[in-house]
Amino acid sequence: MSRILDQRILLLVISFLTSLQSTKVLSEWKKCGDRECETAMSRVQATTDYLGPDCRYLNFKIGEEIMVYSKLSRKNENLWTGSKGKDFGYFPKDAVKVEEVFIAEEVEVLTKETDFLCLHGDKYAFE
Repeated sequence: MSRILDQRILLLVISFLTSLQSTKVLSEWKKCGDRECETAMSRVQATTDYLGPDCRYLNFKIGEEIMVYSKLSRKNENLWTGSKGKDFGYFPKDAVKVEEVFIAEEVEVLTKETDFLCLHGDKYAFE
């Protein structure tokens, strides 16, 4: 009985730590095409298949097109954010090639806590 309880506590701790990891701030700064980060900066094409570590990341297959809306800066410059159809999330810039640039001059802005939450449908998921 004690062993089963120990295993359940361990699983609870692992679950808690995983949820903390999926809501942590990836960078305090990002670069965008405008101050609200609403304008698409570029169109890119996936050069490899990508499956992100959690729901904040955009999954895609080689050849798919992605619209880029922001790029994390300073702390985590390797991650960009973009959309593919209705899906939106982070992805490594090394997994894509730029096809078309819409915004040449980038604006650096502070990230918001909501930048790092998972979006399911029309509501945020707090993990």
